[in-house]
Amino acid sequence: MSALNAILGALPLPWLDMLALTWFALWWLGYVWYTDYRHAQQPSLRRETDRYVREWMARMVERDNRMVDINVMRNLTRSSQFFASTTMLILGALVALMGYAEKAAGVLAELPFTQQVSERVWELKILLLVLIFVYAFFKFSWSIRQFGLCSILVGATRKPPPDAEQYATHIDRITTVVTFANANFNNGLRAYYFGVAALSWFLHPVLTIAVTIGVVYVLHQREFRSKTLQALLGK
Repeated sequence: MSALNAILGALPLPWLDMLALTWFALWWLGYVWYTDYRHAQQPSLRRETDRYVREWMARMVERDNRMVDINVMRNLTRSSQFFASTTMLILGALVALMGYAEKAAGVLAELPFTQQVSERVWELKILLLVLIFVYAFFKFSWSIRQFGLCSILVGATRKPPPDAEQYATHIDRITTVVTFANANFNNGLRAYYFGVAALSWFLHPVLTIAVTIGVVYVLHQREFRSKTLQALLGK
């Protein structure tokens, strides 16, 4: 406990900023636990997508020409590649901003509703964004690799059997890898959403608390209550 108090005391964060940072982290971790573990049986956008992925693979093994399936894999990979490339550009901009923290803080200090903080606190806020987008980059890059492995598995699939269920093990294998890739892509997108909440910290920690709640609300609505999910469920 004394070591923890020493670490917290060494951080140059006012108590309100510390509260906002803790609030942000707890809501992110809590939402991941809620969506991926707590409600494992509740219909969600990702789970319904995974169900259709298995149907896709069942149809794939029945086809002689699988160029359609390879093209779908290619499109999925391109989505991850786009976000991975964009994330690298964002990281480059954030690293460059570290050298201009004082000037950036001076620009925002002229706004009447912003909190006046030290240059060190500004650097910590930039560092938080760097960590978020580094996390997103690793998720997107691993998703790219997994989609590439799925393409290899599709290419390794033998000619159509009389009964597609004879390939049940192979279908499950590809479905599982695609599911992992989709999960990593989804986590990368979540990082972008929470990056918006972290960005609001530059203005005021109270705004961060409010925006974090708003981000979680938007994510929950889209993953559990969206019209897209209702369409996938056939409702």
